[in-house]
Amino acid sequence: MSDDQRYNSQNDTSILKSSDVRKTRLTLRMLNDLRKAGDARESEQKEDLALVRKMYATPTPEEGAPPV
Repeated sequence: MSDDQRYNSQNDTSILKSSDVRKTRLTLRMLNDLRKAGDARESEQKEDLALVRKMYATPTPEEGAPPV
């Protein structure tokens, strides 16, 4: 997954200070960026899970499982 889908702190303009008392408004662009970051995270987790399943799978006899 490319890094352009991930969260970029330089684009984050919603950083609040202690003197800020007003509620922030989410723009459609912010919501879209959050959705893209979530989608990227979800796809990375699926890839990691597939790797872990392959790594810890029980070998079949065709793969030359070592004798127990």
